[in-house]
Amino acid sequence: MKYPLLFLPLALAACAATPAHDRGAAVPDGSQLPRYHWALQQAQDKSGARIGSLFARADAPLQLDFSTGRLSVANGCNRIGGSYSVKDDRLSVGPLMQTMMACPDPKLAAQDAAIGVRLRDQLRFSIADADASPRLQLITASGDTLVFQGQPTAQTRYGSEGETVFLEVAADTRPCSHPLIPNMQCLQVRERHYNANGVVDGQPGTWQPLYQNIEGYTHEAGIRNVLRVKRYQLHNVPADAPSTAYVLDMVVESEVVGAKAGH
Repeated sequence: MKYPLLFLPLALAACAATPAHDRGAAVPDGSQLPRYHWALQQAQDKSGARIGSLFARADAPLQLDFSTGRLSVANGCNRIGGSYSVKDDRLSVGPLMQTMMACPDPKLAAQDAAIGVRLRDQLRFSIADADASPRLQLITASGDTLVFQGQPTAQTRYGSEGETVFLEVAADTRPCSHPLIPNMQCLQVRERHYNANGVVDGQPGTWQPLYQNIEGYTHEAGIRNVLRVKRYQLHNVPADAPSTAYVLDMVVESEVVGAKAGH
């Protein structure tokens, strides 16, 4: 009759030592991480104090992006990135690397250092409201808590990986005819091609007016650019709407040509 009493404390201790996810708590879905751009909204240390060094620019919060096992940090002074993996509610980040650009704003340099320190090693993570307005919470080993707001990536919004293409954008827009928009000015673009080594391959395509915007790209008159973009095919669009969407990936070349430059 005494055995149950002797074993009861051991049983309680075993239950207390069992991780939360082993006791039936929901394990966060790591596959949601690459589906969103994660913008930093809140950051506090273990005492509840705001970590001000992580908020150098109110108009461009730090952003995390996850893709094919790689984590990247945007909106700092330098680009920061490294590998990552997920197991249960743990996010493991490999050694981070960053570009070595000089930072004219010391707040941006401090921000780079602050986020680099907090993304080391293992973090505990959770994702709330993944289907509506997702929020990613990261808790560091030292007890800092970072909360990020998710915005769907273009791949998520358009339902495909898209096609990578290179567009050369002429220095100046030109008038173009549109049945619904009088006096419309269009970007002039042509496709460029590169081989696997990044060397120009073949001749560029012919110049064509682009009757739509390129998401993430703001054109400056007098500047010619070569852009790497993702092109997505759209379905069930109205007859007068474009059947593709273009999203800026990166600016490959940029050259000041001057106003009214011809081609």
